[in-house]
Amino acid sequence: AGFPTETEDMFANSMSIVEDCGLSFLHVFPFSPRPGTPAARMPQLDRAAVKERAARLRMNGSEALRAHLAREVGQSRPILMETGDIGRTPQFASVYLQGGRPAGEIVVARLTAHDGERLTATAI
Repeated sequence: AGFPTETEDMFANSMSIVEDCGLSFLHVFPFSPRPGTPAARMPQLDRAAVKERAARLRMNGSEALRAHLAREVGQSRPILMETGDIGRTPQFASVYLQGGRPAGEIVVARLTAHDGERLTATAI
């Protein structure tokens, strides 16, 4: 967020892409110029505006993630276990599996709840 010369309209397009494309996992960071790069020589935005835009985009991403997780509750999904009790759905959502399973195992589970960042599931 906050690439040099980015206008509020350009940023609004970035915000709308989240919903338009159904994105639910964002990696957002404020632009910071790197010496010697073409972008460092471009007119820079005010640092406060850059940080504020990054915060707004992160909030948009958090809301999209919560909505995605809410839609998943009640579904059955295969979970690829990463650690004893944490795994991932095929859509990459993080899942706490009650009772856990060995890393690398694929467990079919019912998604029962979420905390805004991670689903909770029980093995079927």
